[in-house]
Amino acid sequence: MTLHDLFDQVSKNYWPVALYFILLPGIAWVVGQVATGSRDVKFWGLVYSVLVYAVCIPGIFAVTLNIYLFLFERQSVWQANIVLQFLPIISMALTLMIIKQKIPFSLIPGFGKLSGFLTLIAALIGVMWFFDRLHLVAFTYVPFAYIVIGFVGTLLLIRFAWSKMF
Repeated sequence: MTLHDLFDQVSKNYWPVALYFILLPGIAWVVGQVATGSRDVKFWGLVYSVLVYAVCIPGIFAVTLNIYLFLFERQSVWQANIVLQFLPIISMALTLMIIKQKIPFSLIPGFGKLSGFLTLIAALIGVMWFFDRLHLVAFTYVPFAYIVIGFVGTLLLIRFAWSKMF
């Protein structure tokens, strides 16, 4: 089964996926109402971390897929699948906004790694898009290891600059 086959199957029966992404912000709101006034920050941090990962993993995948489809495959916005390409992103944004009102992200275990992963994906796509637009074909005597080291160095530089900005 390919990713295209999976998307076709989900598109034929989209209600379970749509219900999942519609319920996540609601669950975050309910958890916020139940947790209000509680002093057990560690427990609620773990509950919120489950919610964050449940919404961010498909949300980050949807962001990455959209960037790929729109930049590299030249997909029209009119052909985008709303349930699979936009609903996870909207659900992720709403859920994170609701959670941020109740608990700082620094108390959610592993949230820094998730944002670092998103930064790395964005940097990789940016570099790939730059080289795709450059249409550079080079025959060089530079060893491949130096090219990989330069690429990794560029990513580290982007990560360092991103951490200083935010």
